[in-house]
Amino acid sequence: MNNMMNPPMPPNEAQPILNVASLSKSFGSLRVLDGVSLRVARGETVCVLGPSGSGKSTLLRCINWIERPDSGHILLDGHQVGVSSGGVVMSDRELALMRTRIGMVFQHFALWPHLTVLQNVMEAPVHVQRRPKDEVRAEAEALLRRVGLHEKRDVFPARLSGGQKQRVGIARALAMKPALLLFDEPTSALDPELVGEVLAVMRDLAHDGMTMVVVTHEMAFAREAASRIVFMDLGVIVESAHPEAFFSGPTTERARQFLLRYASAPAASPSLSA
Repeated sequence: MNNMMNPPMPPNEAQPILNVASLSKSFGSLRVLDGVSLRVARGETVCVLGPSGSGKSTLLRCINWIERPDSGHILLDGHQVGVSSGGVVMSDRELALMRTRIGMVFQHFALWPHLTVLQNVMEAPVHVQRRPKDEVRAEAEALLRRVGLHEKRDVFPARLSGGQKQRVGIARALAMKPALLLFDEPTSALDPELVGEVLAVMRDLAHDGMTMVVVTHEMAFAREAASRIVFMDLGVIVESAHPEAFFSGPTTERARQFLLRYASAPAASPSLSA
């Protein structure tokens, strides 16, 4: 397998919170991930960049076991994701409990249309984690205040803008108190004028030390908020570096070509979803 590198870890972080090792995934004859290894330290914001078809979104979906990898393994806080201690693939119930530790924010919001904003945020903590409803409600209201949507708590998703829906999605992911938060192109489905409100919430999370892996085409956000840039192409990690180093002097020709095309201006780039 062609795993090109293990990204460097920050100093004083012997045990990463996320350890992806030799991960491969194919769809038919198409190899989408080819022996990818990635380690993420607690409190890091890792932005994953790359052209369409490079495997970025598939990597996130495998980390959360929405897609089952063909080979390799994923450890979260030292515990294997998707596979029980006996080496058997987890049951649906076990997978649901595991995913409470790995929050995910999708491109297209994925809110439950028949539930209000508050109910969307409360649903999983109450029904998956079996937590007391009054406690969950208080925390959900606090999260909605955090993302600037407490006044919309009794509104149904159909009456929200795209940016508001995505902020509800972030609050819903945070309600599970995850150890790791995954973002899959969270602004790609938004009108340009709504992008900023979502990125502002994500910047605050990064500043507060939330551990995040963010697949994004927002170059300015990646430059400002990331602890580290991971650049993917053709199913492998080609380059991993601090944002300043990556944007000022990428070490590979493929990354240089990518930046010439997509990062020549500070404004948002065209959609690069994988």
